Amino acid sequence: MRKLLNEELNRLSLNEYKTAKKLPLVLVLDNVRSRNNIGSIFRTSDAFLVESIALCGITAMPPHKDIHKTALGATESVHWEYFKKTETVIERLREKGYKIYAVEQTEESIMLDRIAIQSGEKYAFVLGHEVRGIQQKIVDLCDLSIEIQQHGTKHSLNVSVCAGILVWEVYKKMMK
Repeated sequence: MRKLLNEELNRLSLNEYKTAKKLPLVLVLDNVRSRNNIGSIFRTSDAFLVESIALCGITAMPPHKDIHKTALGATESVHWEYFKKTETVIERLREKGYKIYAVEQTEESIMLDRIAIQSGEKYAFVLGHEVRGIQQKIVDLCDLSIEIQQHGTKHSLNVSVCAGILVWEVYKKMMK
C-alpha cells in the first residue's frame, strides 16, 4: 500500500473551509491552561468542521507559538472568540438555542455513548482546566453533564484527547 500525498487528500482550501457547512457544535474552554492543548483542540475542530471555539478566562488566545505548534494553522480556519467570563458565552449560546453540556464527572453524569445527539440541534460542550476541571458555578449553568467512561487508574483524560473523543462522537451521530 502507498501512503497518500497531501495533494491527494482533497482537503478544503481556507476559503472553502470558511464557507463550508459546519457541525453545529461549539467547544467552550473554561480556563484551559496548556497552549498545546488549546492548539490541539483547534486542529481537531478543523478536522471535523466544528462551528467555533470559545476561549474563556485564563485560556490563551492565538497568536501564540505554542498554540501554533499543535494547531498547525487551524487558528486561521476555525472561528473563535475570547470571553473573560465563561458565564457570558453560556448565556449567549443558550439564547441562540444551544444545549449546554458540561464534560465533567458529576453525580448525574451521563456516559458519552448514551447521550442522544439529534441532527438539527445545536450543542455546546464545556471543557475545563486540566487539573481542576470545570468551575462548579459553570457546571451549575449546564443542561447536563457528560462523562467518558474510563477503566484505568487515572481520574481523567487529557483535555485535548477528551475533546477529540467528544467531537468524533458528535460527528458520527450527526452524520448518520
